[in-house]
Amino acid sequence: MSVQQLVKNWSERGASLQVPKANTRIWREGEGELVVCLHGVPASGFIYRKVLPALAAKGMQGITFDFPGLGFADRPAEFDYSWSGLAGWTVDALDAANIDDFHLVVHDIGGPVGFDVIRRIPKRVRSLTVLNSIARVASFKRPWVMEPFAYPGIGWFWLQGMRTPMIIALLRTVGMHDGPTNDELRAYGALLFREDGGRAFLKIMRSFERTEAFETDIVTALKNITVPAQVIWGAQDTALKMKKHAPPFCEILGLQDWHRVRGKHFLQEDSPNEIAEHIANLVATTV
Repeated sequence: MSVQQLVKNWSERGASLQVPKANTRIWREGEGELVVCLHGVPASGFIYRKVLPALAAKGMQGITFDFPGLGFADRPAEFDYSWSGLAGWTVDALDAANIDDFHLVVHDIGGPVGFDVIRRIPKRVRSLTVLNSIARVASFKRPWVMEPFAYPGIGWFWLQGMRTPMIIALLRTVGMHDGPTNDELRAYGALLFREDGGRAFLKIMRSFERTEAFETDIVTALKNITVPAQVIWGAQDTALKMKKHAPPFCEILGLQDWHRVRGKHFLQEDSPNEIAEHIANLVATTV
């Protein structure tokens, strides 16, 4: 299947969602407990296209939507693309979609964004699943493959490489094993660029809130949650290495250990069924 057809098919599985400041597209599959999945960069809701039906098959409703600046979402020039800005928008998106109580799944920068959502609306979150993410943001250093995006000039030239077969090599190296086809990997690039050429994505990359104040806010929010939580890690992730980044989550959330699945940074591509199984098991403890 061509890249264009893959992107078209994915779009048609979803629906438009009108949200203040930036409209987006939302995907909902299945019936049952609501499981909201937040993506990271340089991805979009497309990364959960295998996870949503896996959740539906286990009696839940899998939900994802694109953050502003990515995928099919609007890319306004004046939007606040910081993590807290995206978190505020996410609360508005949940309200626009009539999603009240929900189970939260976060990945990559969807982690700090989602943790700030928990800080804002803690009583609406019924469980938390963390996939390869960060909480100790003040000391976080971007992986080598993402660092160039943060610099004016250099970031633009590095981004252009994502239009070429280089995106396949990069995503195979740090993102995933053999789960997706090469055309699916190129679809990530097509969804990254769209109408603004990736300019909003670069703003996101330059707006990371790696401050002690933001870290204190989200870590406090995580420590204060009273709902079940778990950590699932793609064991072969070289961008956010498991042995370095998974233990802090266990310490913060009061967990003894984390779940290991086959996968690199984009673990949703290689282990969607295993991820859905772990989520279903956690959700079952809340019903």
